[in-house]
Amino acid sequence: MRGAVIHAPGDVRFETLDDPKILHPTDAVIRTAVTCVCGSDLWPWRGLEPIGDAHPMGHEYVGFVEEVGSEVTAVKPGQFVVGSFATSDNTCANCRNGFPSNCLHREFMSTCQAEYVRIPNAQGTLVATDEVPDEELWPGLLAVSDVMGTGWWAADAAEVRPGSTAVVVGDGAVGLCAVIAARERGAERIIAMSRHASRQKLAREFGATDIVTERGAEGIARIKDLTGGIGADSVLECVGTAQAMRQALHSARPGGSVGFVGVPHDVSVDGPELFFSHVGLRGGPAPVRRYLPDLVERVVTGRIDPGKVFDLTLPLDQVAEGYRAMDERRAVKALLKP
Repeated sequence: MRGAVIHAPGDVRFETLDDPKILHPTDAVIRTAVTCVCGSDLWPWRGLEPIGDAHPMGHEYVGFVEEVGSEVTAVKPGQFVVGSFATSDNTCANCRNGFPSNCLHREFMSTCQAEYVRIPNAQGTLVATDEVPDEELWPGLLAVSDVMGTGWWAADAAEVRPGSTAVVVGDGAVGLCAVIAARERGAERIIAMSRHASRQKLAREFGATDIVTERGAEGIARIKDLTGGIGADSVLECVGTAQAMRQALHSARPGGSVGFVGVPHDVSVDGPELFFSHVGLRGGPAPVRRYLPDLVERVVTGRIDPGKVFDLTLPLDQVAEGYRAMDERRAVKALLKP
């Protein structure tokens, strides 16, 4: 088969790879329907995370089951399935407590920008649709495997409630999906922080009521202005930088909550400052598997359409262009078709 391999910063190649095989009785192999480039893939692309030896890339996927191990009974060959970027058995204590992305047998997916993918922990990870969905729904279902699920976790962790005010820090795919999540969870006011006109437009389409273009101290001041000097009930941090975290913590009201889902890079939190702020802070890898049945249903019924975050579609063999386009902000998110 063929798939994406990263060799060095700025160097992703489409190469011939070994076909995936069933290695454990809990595995499945799927044929990729669509996959994509994630914003988090840009960290190594930009040289901000170590790469080490050349290795495959990609952690978002939907596809058709080709083969299953002897212990996999939840899905069968021919079914269309959606999974999570973090695999889980869905039976351990952490899974039962609602955090499958911290499963005791967790494996992070890392080979999904390819024609075929081996899925560990397939019994607990994969969710099959009732029937093969129309192709127009595939982008939305692909978004559910990571960015929509992560945006939902941001809203969940930030305790977005009906009638509340929510601020979304970040206008990438996760931030835009977080706007959807805040709306679906009943926020009355959703303030999206964005400097890009095309992303502002999509944020408003997804449910944002206000746009703030300022960043840093100016962005915090603007949020305070919009909230009567107090701050927001919930802040959804969807970037992962020190500036974004500081902006999030200082935009929340006393007693408010921050959900941080951007993978932290050079982020530190001042303990005494957090202590005296009365702001709650929760985050981590999104427990996507917990949300999958609900989010899949919302996509299939047309209630939400997170697939709109894909504003560039490319053949899989042009995966490197997807990285370049996202790195240069010519695209929010690149969809790849085998």
